[in-house]
Amino acid sequence: MQDPFGHCGVILAAGESSRMGTDKALLPWPPAAPGADTSSHHTLLSAAILALEPHARAVVVVAGKNVESIASIVGACAAYMVQNPDPSRGQFSSLQIGLQAVLDHHCESAMITPVDCPPLAPSSLALLCASFQGALVRDLWAVAPENKGRHGHPLLASHELIRLFLDAPVTGNARDILRAHADRIEYVAVPDDLSRAGMNTPEEYASYAEDSQPAQD
Repeated sequence: MQDPFGHCGVILAAGESSRMGTDKALLPWPPAAPGADTSSHHTLLSAAILALEPHARAVVVVAGKNVESIASIVGACAAYMVQNPDPSRGQFSSLQIGLQAVLDHHCESAMITPVDCPPLAPSSLALLCASFQGALVRDLWAVAPENKGRHGHPLLASHELIRLFLDAPVTGNARDILRAHADRIEYVAVPDDLSRAGMNTPEEYASYAEDSQPAQD
């Protein structure tokens, strides 16, 4: 069901994945066992798009130098793509480009996630969206998931917070802005494990693969 506040999903996928050694957006998701056929698997990017779509009027993917390699995934999932012409400026520059696209799509709020944060369970995403509607009524600006004191994504941001992000210098930092307005942010408890969100190395990705395999008798 479309959210009455007009969410637009934003997936930040412009990073160079230098420590991973391969584009994180293209990693099979859920992780496959070593040597398994991954031709029919979703990727981290397609899984993120499909997770946000039921709650969004549109989903925008911010690409970098990988624009050509991920274009087919974005198109197959009926998402939109914008490109950060200079991802070396940092992730905040990609966030600003994505949020401008949100406003261009006439959305009033955004669901923001980096591509390397595995999507939450559908029930958790539904809970976040419901909590966000309640938060807006109480004049709050954002909600985000929390588990055992650890915060995660997606961040659901109101128009007020979007404008703060866009008005900040490109050298800004989303975390600093959220910290400065902590009284406007609500964290919602979810059962999902947030402890390893933001995979950066092959070892971190492999640990997900190991945990996802069925136990042997």
